[in-house]
Amino acid sequence: VQLQASGGGLVQPGGSLRLSCAASGFSLGRYAIGWFRQAPGKGREGVSCERQGGGGEYYADSVRGRFTFSRDNTKNTVYLQMNSLKPEDTAVYYCARQIYPSTSDCESFDYGSWGQGTLVTVSS
Repeated sequence: VQLQASGGGLVQPGGSLRLSCAASGFSLGRYAIGWFRQAPGKGREGVSCERQGGGGEYYADSVRGRFTFSRDNTKNTVYLQMNSLKPEDTAVYYCARQIYPSTSDCESFDYGSWGQGTLVTVSS
């Protein structure tokens, strides 16, 4: 059971990237998935997470309007489209599946099956 994030890289401020999160060993469609990031010297931050029960997606204030969560269950993959990237978006990005029901949005301790992250660097 594993999730693997990919699609990171070096991009200039104002640029775009699309991250992918592929699942192996389980059907991703059965779980709410979250995107998280960890910048150097900082804690893990919830970026965008699906709400269970069809409640839409949560976005952190810092990315709302710039990032978009989507999924393709036929490919067992979710995506994070990141536009208008800023230097402060630089971080390792991870995806994970929600394993504990919660009334809170995008809290990392409710998630599991963390895979290796993908590094996003926004710099000129």
